[in-house]
Amino acid sequence: MNGILEVLIDIASTPAILVALIAVLGLILQKKPISDIMRGGIKTFVGFLVVTSGANVIVASLEPFGEMFQQAFNVSGVVPNNEAIVALALEEFGTYTALIMLAGMFFNIVIARLTKFKYIYLTGHAMLYMACLVAVILTTTGMTGAVLVLVGGLALGIANAIFPAIAQPFTRMITKNDSVALGHTGNFGYAFSGLIGKWVGNKEKSTEDIHFPKGLAFLRDSTVSITLTMSVVYVIVALFAGGDYISANLSDGTNYIIFALQKAGTFAAGVFIILAGVRLILAEIVPAFKGISERLVPNAIPALDCPIVFPYAPNAVLIGFFSSFVGGIVSLIIMAMTGSVIILPGVVPHFFCGATSGVYGNATGGLRGAIIGSFLQGMLISFMPIFLMPVLGNLGFAGSTFSDTDYGVVGIFMGSIANMGGQVAVISGIVAVLAGMILLTIFGKRKAAK
Repeated sequence: MNGILEVLIDIASTPAILVALIAVLGLILQKKPISDIMRGGIKTFVGFLVVTSGANVIVASLEPFGEMFQQAFNVSGVVPNNEAIVALALEEFGTYTALIMLAGMFFNIVIARLTKFKYIYLTGHAMLYMACLVAVILTTTGMTGAVLVLVGGLALGIANAIFPAIAQPFTRMITKNDSVALGHTGNFGYAFSGLIGKWVGNKEKSTEDIHFPKGLAFLRDSTVSITLTMSVVYVIVALFAGGDYISANLSDGTNYIIFALQKAGTFAAGVFIILAGVRLILAEIVPAFKGISERLVPNAIPALDCPIVFPYAPNAVLIGFFSSFVGGIVSLIIMAMTGSVIILPGVVPHFFCGATSGVYGNATGGLRGAIIGSFLQGMLISFMPIFLMPVLGNLGFAGSTFSDTDYGVVGIFMGSIANMGGQVAVISGIVAVLAGMILLTIFGKRKAAK
């Protein structure tokens, strides 16, 4: 039994396999020929592997940058890193996390079937991390066994349906249709960036319309502009960190300037790989999902990982990353001046969340929206962990914490009501949210009927 459970968890937490199976199911439900089913499943599988490979390349280039930054400016504190905190938590909460994840997928489908929230969350690792957060918080209330799994699964299923819905009005502006949604743990922050862009910017002045002098027209190529920009940033940080430190700790003896340029180029290569993978996925998953939409969950919308929006505004990706990172630095300064816990700017979350926020801010407010929206989102993911850490029990003092906004929203909500009323309060809060979703569905149908 444990072996079967482990296989199911491995499938569910591996996006390439999970989404490929979803694509195959959708094509089968459409009664497509075997050749089409094979092609759609394999190309979706390979597309996700391409995106994952690109993300790994970016992470590998950003990790030494984070170490250089800490060395250069002599800062220390809590590092927001989802992978690190989940790795620690799984040692104690691994079984509950796995069961909550599977229950959450079931409840997500049921909620999508019965309510107006038609989003099927397909980002496996994000589900795993959120399930881990839910398991940690419910355990602090003393909840155990089947009750913990059912309550946690319901909470996860609700989150998987709500967060794509929060960002969808802005996702629709980016993609120009409702064929796909965003399934990532920063959706609250992306919607926040979109609202900020709407208030302060002008969407007619897009980041993609930046005019370069004729002699600099080559900068319109995103790969070229990203490489040059990141090279300047890496070299500056490397100069402050010092050649001796980099050679001894990071570059295996390679000259520190050469090392910095290599990592900058690696970063650009990772972005290029991600963009190629996203195009491959969208070409297959959207038509394949039509079968699920028609048969299992009418009008279902697949919610996919954040890189799906990168091809729509490549300039905004880079602008959003830098603006979010600056927001993290400003937050660090404020924390140091006020004597609070210091949350270090995590380069990886500031890239993925900041870049995506840049695309959303640009959709509603152009260049100004991308800059300000992602900057404020960067401050949001810096301060949210301060309020999240106290509700994580002993895990809140592990030297790392969850980084993205959706973890903060779910964790602070569940943790706060748990502190006020324990298990009964948590269950009541989760049921109240579900009731709200059902009421919104009922009122929406009545409005449509009128």
